[in-house]
Parts: sequence; structure tokens; C-alpha cells
Amino acid sequence: MVGVVGGSPPPLPPPNDPEAALPHGPAPLTTTETVLRLRARLAHAQRIMWESRRQLLQARQKAAEARRVSAALRDAILPDTGGSILLPSAHIAVRYVPAEKTSSLGGDWYEATTLPDGRVLLAIGDVAGHGLPAIAQMAQLRHALVGLAMTGEPPDRLLAWLNRLVCHRMGEGTATAIVGHLDPLTGLFTWAQAGHPPPILVRGGVARQLSPPEGVVLGASLELPYALGSLSLCPGDLLLLFTDGLVERRGRDIDEGLALTVAAAETLTWDACLAEKLDMLVESVGGPNPEDDICLLAVGVLEG
Repeated sequence: MVGVVGGSPPPLPPPNDPEAALPHGPAPLTTTETVLRLRARLAHAQRIMWESRRQLLQARQKAAEARRVSAALRDAILPDTGGSILLPSAHIAVRYVPAEKTSSLGGDWYEATTLPDGRVLLAIGDVAGHGLPAIAQMAQLRHALVGLAMTGEPPDRLLAWLNRLVCHRMGEGTATAIVGHLDPLTGLFTWAQAGHPPPILVRGGVARQLSPPEGVVLGASLELPYALGSLSLCPGDLLLLFTDGLVERRGRDIDEGLALTVAAAETLTWDACLAEKLDMLVESVGGPNPEDDICLLAVGVLEG
């Protein structure tokens, strides 16, 4: 028996039916259509590439403008952050290494200038925190100190006034600082500190950290006084003031950082290469600190 189980077979297409010869699915593209599609895809890819280049150029321009503004701000607030200052009685070298590379400035600051009576004002400080708030507070402290120092009052009195400024104008903010006067006629260095690492004295190739007079962090209390210390400097002596970003590192005890700094300071001499030697000192202690600013102020006492 010939047949199909379950029903009749499907009908055959009529003879000469044009649909019977076409394959299933879309018809193949012609060469012209293929070329047009490839051109469209290429044009789309080029548009994406040019848009990416435009955005990259804009980002670079904004970054360059931010660097220019930052540099102008730095020069206005804290000039000479990587050079030397030659005063009548001292050769001073400065190194400033901010934790935030994009801003080129942080909460650390310094001051070195000759006062009207001929003494040299030497100061260094560190405002807690980072970013624009710390920069703003740093600028207030530094400029306030320069104005107050024109009174000729001793460093302990100047720190007491700065402490009042921090307590009344900076809310919960705190800061550390060293303020000192160097008398070029006698070599006497009188100084006071507010919770700041004491300076290092290098004399005859031997370095030691000075014993600090009493003084609490700026902004901590209005009741505690600041004491005054003094030291007679000799021609050839070198005094190194620094902020805690130099010695404090994650995973390292601060005493170890201080020991490294004292050892490295023994290589410092007050010649024309003093500024470059500060770079080597920073590297020997651990290099730039990604978590805190570093400020160094090296004072070489010149021959009378």
C-alpha cells in the first residue's frame, strides 16, 4: 500500500511557481550594498573616535588650567616652595612636597623673612586636614603671623595670638607650628612651639634634635601658656625645621622616622647645593608621603 500514515501528503507547488525556487531567509547583499554598509560603519567609528579625542582634549585643557590656577594660588600664598633664600645672616633652603599632586599645595607652610629690627623670623607649621579648607586655614595663619611679627613681640607671645585666632576663627580646626627669631648679631635663636616636631641642629657634622619648650597644639586650649626656648648658633651651624609628614609613615614607628631624619641631616651643609641636598634627605627618609604634606626649612648660619 502506498500512502502517508495520518493524512494526505502536502500539495506540491504548481509548475513554474517562482516562489518555489527562492531559498528561505533574506536575499544576499549586492557588492554595492556591502560597500555602503561598511562605509556607514567606518563613518560611525570615526565619529566615536573624534568625539573621544575632543573629550580628551577638553579634559587636558581643564587639567592644564587647574594647574595654572593652582600654581598662581601657590605663588600668592606660599612662594619659593622649592628654592633658596639668601638673607644677610643666613642661607635658607626650602622644600615643599604636597600629598595632593593636583593642587601643589596643602596645609603645611613656612615663613622666613627679615624683620624691621634686623632679626630673622623663621616659622613652620602644619594645619590639620587636606584640600581647600586646609589651604584656606594655612593662608590665614601664615599671613596673620607675618603681620603680628611686625610688632617685634617674642615667639611665645606670637604663638599665643595665633592660638586665639585658631580657637575663635577655625571652629574645630587645629594646627601645629614653630616660631623663632634669629639675631644675626649674636647668633641667638629664640623659639616657641605648638605641638610641632622640634628642629634638628647640625653642628660639626653631628645632628641632634632640640629639646622643645612647652606648648600645646594651636586650637587645643586658651588656658595653657607657651614657653620660650633659646639656643646660641655658631657660624657653620645648620638648623632643620620640618613638618611631621617627613617622619610619619603608615606602618612605621615615628621614632624610626625621626632616627632616619637625624642621620640624614648629618649630611647637610650650608653650601650652594643645600636645596638639592634636601631632596636627597627626603628620599633617604622614605620619599614623598602620599598621605601627608612635607615641608622642610633648612637654615645655614653664615660667617659674620
